[in-house]
Amino acid sequence: MQRLAHQDGELATARACKKAGVVMGLSSFSTTSLEDVKDALGNDHPGMLQLYLFENREESRDLIARAKKAGYKAVALTVDTPVLGRRNLEIKNQFKLPKHLKVANFDRDDNRSGSIEEDAMANEARKRTEKKASSQAGYHDGSRWVSPTGRITFHTHAPNPTLSWDRDIEWLKEQCYPEMEVWVKGIATGEDAILACHHGVDGIIVSNHGGRQLNGALATIDSLPEVVQAVRSMNRRMPVHVDGGVRHGTDVFKALALGADFVWIGRPVLWGLAYKGQEGVELCLKLLNDEIRLCMALAGATKVDEISKEYLARIGRDGFVSRL
Repeated sequence: MQRLAHQDGELATARACKKAGVVMGLSSFSTTSLEDVKDALGNDHPGMLQLYLFENREESRDLIARAKKAGYKAVALTVDTPVLGRRNLEIKNQFKLPKHLKVANFDRDDNRSGSIEEDAMANEARKRTEKKASSQAGYHDGSRWVSPTGRITFHTHAPNPTLSWDRDIEWLKEQCYPEMEVWVKGIATGEDAILACHHGVDGIIVSNHGGRQLNGALATIDSLPEVVQAVRSMNRRMPVHVDGGVRHGTDVFKALALGADFVWIGRPVLWGLAYKGQEGVELCLKLLNDEIRLCMALAGATKVDEISKEYLARIGRDGFVSRL
């Protein structure tokens, strides 16, 4: 929902990523369509679609097919949202997407004619349809699970407690291969990392989803070493990525030192967008790049593949610094 931060939203981020040579991951619930974002990225620049697998498979099948046609190189199946956490600030603020914005991948005006009269009629018809098909979150009625219904929204359709390793990963591969890889986003333990290896996914993103999903859960920087060790124990060279709480280049350095192959950033991009649109995102990426280089220089690392845990120290419970 990046257009909450700036009117250009995801398009500004895509253009900044293209200019900086940085991969972009796009939320299913973006305020710009995945096709328009990929156009802004260009044909030669990879994109990843962060995917919520809906209980209604046809909705997900359509989204995957569109991403494949648009040229995305991977989907990241979100596996850490069987239910939504209690987001007290959203409850307090009674958060809703403003009326001038829409969840572009699902609220599409595909049949607009260009005629003022026909557009007005189409808008009225769409409003009636939306009112009739009001969104209803899934729930358990005491004897069985009732799936969500109505128009797709984040709060009603993103949570999916029916996800299954055995059923859904294989189905997703059938939909994505060979054009797109299948990753899982939301792994936080060694046990789940081993399950991901067993089911042959192409990569892991260590993530706790943020958004106050579960207070007290491990920070991803603390989960990362366990996940990396579990993947390596399987003798698979599967990439391990990480996100969450990355605010400075030193955070990127620490993640790489603990075994991450790649580090994703989220919130700083929104701050850059809110500050100055595309130019603000470019500044965000430049600051991070400068900080990473500075940290490497002062640590004495001249290449990224030289960064290892020997550069880090950990504070023990007794307050003393202990080497890793």
